[in-house]
Amino acid sequence: MIKVDVVVSAAKDGFYSVYCKEYPGLFGGGDSVDAAVSELNETLRITRDEIGRDSAVFYPEWLDGEYEFVMNWNVQDLLEYYAGVINPAALGRITGIHPKQLWAYQHGRSKPRRKQIERIESALHKLGKELSQVTFF
Repeated sequence: MIKVDVVVSAAKDGFYSVYCKEYPGLFGGGDSVDAAVSELNETLRITRDEIGRDSAVFYPEWLDGEYEFVMNWNVQDLLEYYAGVINPAALGRITGIHPKQLWAYQHGRSKPRRKQIERIESALHKLGKELSQVTFF
């Protein structure tokens, strides 16, 4: 299965857009990330099934096979999107980054250095892996 890099962006008005990093002309938008991804999938379906390889301006090879999206966020948009689920205090506990600094990242007061981005990403991946292994009895 091919992994396709997709960039997620949030506008100030709550509108989300997603686009293929390699093919920015293939995009979707909506009031949520799920809605934007759904529209992107529809754009890809139309490109593949209705426009076709010979007529499409953008036609990636992977479109004919199986693929999955790898969601690329900027830190501020991700923290804002998940603010009701992951707050700075909780994220601070799993990253070792001070909650006030995480709050500043979330609200655009400062931008994290690459090392901080890697700490946040690593902690979220670890948490996601742990949560994906949870079962209840």
